[in-house]
Amino acid sequence: MDQLLLNIHPSPKKTLENFVVGQNAECLSSIKKLLTSDELFFIYIWGEDGSGKSHLATALKNKKITVVEDVEILSDKEQIDLFNLYNESKKTNTKLIITGADAPNNLNLRKDVSSRLNWQLVYQLKTLTDDEKKLALTKHAEGKGMVLDKKIIDYCMVNLNRDLHYLIATIDALDEWSLKTKRPITIPLLKQLLV
Repeated sequence: MDQLLLNIHPSPKKTLENFVVGQNAECLSSIKKLLTSDELFFIYIWGEDGSGKSHLATALKNKKITVVEDVEILSDKEQIDLFNLYNESKKTNTKLIITGADAPNNLNLRKDVSSRLNWQLVYQLKTLTDDEKKLALTKHAEGKGMVLDKKIIDYCMVNLNRDLHYLIATIDALDEWSLKTKRPITIPLLKQLLV
């Protein structure tokens, strides 16, 4: 019977500080301004999977900011609720972040909702380059307290799907496998995990 693994290396908390910025410096700067400004109350953020929307959403929820994710999947009634939430946030200057898979005008949303999403700031998150993904993996491993040789990350980038969620899940699984087998993290161990 397998031993239960203790969560010795928990995943690092998602914060604005450990977000790998890449080409998204202006968006991150505006988010930080939103947290302290009375002039700005709303930002819409969109991008493809793996661009960092969920990282930012989680970091902002941890700061007690209202976040609505994946606006494109909202039902008609949920869109009406969102419209009302937007108007209430504007009236009370309550901070609001909404995320989606595409620009507001390209989503199949009610016209009144789409127009609200365009009223203040709209940012498309750019996906990370391969070098930026390597940095993200390094930061993730460091945040977990893992010592990860650069060769492991290079191997992952060359031989695995380059989706950042997949790469991070692989690093997490490798960490657990290393603890379970009581072996150091090496490329042979990674290959054994991937078989």
